Amino acid sequence: MALAIAVSLVGVAGPSAAQTVPVPKPAPKGRDRVQLSAETPRAPSTTGAAQNVPPNPVIPDPHRNVPANIFASFDANQKAQAARVSAYLSSLQTLVGNFVQVGPDGTKTKGDFYIQKPGKVRFEYDPPTPIDIIADGTTLVVRDRNLATQDNYPLSQTPLRFLLSDRIDLLKDTNVVSVTADDLYISVTIEEKQALIGTSRLMLMVGVKDGQLKQWTVTDPQGYDTTVAVYNLDSTKKVDPGLFKIDFTRYDRSPG
Repeated sequence: MALAIAVSLVGVAGPSAAQTVPVPKPAPKGRDRVQLSAETPRAPSTTGAAQNVPPNPVIPDPHRNVPANIFASFDANQKAQAARVSAYLSSLQTLVGNFVQVGPDGTKTKGDFYIQKPGKVRFEYDPPTPIDIIADGTTLVVRDRNLATQDNYPLSQTPLRFLLSDRIDLLKDTNVVSVTADDLYISVTIEEKQALIGTSRLMLMVGVKDGQLKQWTVTDPQGYDTTVAVYNLDSTKKVDPGLFKIDFTRYDRSPG
């Protein structure tokens, strides 16, 4: 079950496909592995007492996905909203926080995440889940510590790479199919089609008031949604580079 949810999170086809990609889980909450950065602060952090309480993820309408050709163009307001999200994502270099994940079956899990751009991320789910997900800038691995196995995938096969880009202009660099806004969120949906894998989508949601990342939803090629809401965000800390190192010798490759 954990592996299936992991696959859904990164938006790649499941084990039956030629290529697969899973998602994250546990490890002790090593806050000591996050060091204060001596560099000039970048994007503003979003820490605060109110954020200590895990948010309730906003579950998208499962019938929301419509043919991309309906969105042939965007008006000035939509372009401005997409530009705001692009500027925010580009301003980040590191990001540390907690997350709540809701899988396709409604299963809710929690954990910590660490991002260091470009291309590096680590998800650590709260026990007892034995899965780690690590990207080192090129490769993404899904590791099962109990089974001592590790599956390797190209980072380029997951839409989460857009979150990890050093600089990004969503309207120019991705296939944006929807830009919407309400009183709480700006939502930008990216669609990606790959011949051997299928079509996946990534919906990013940023707060209207504070301009900070609130959650994302990955729709995998089979149509299953996995939503990740983030909180206790801090973009002023430097993450230990060792968190993103992948051991390609310790773990056996699990059977395909």
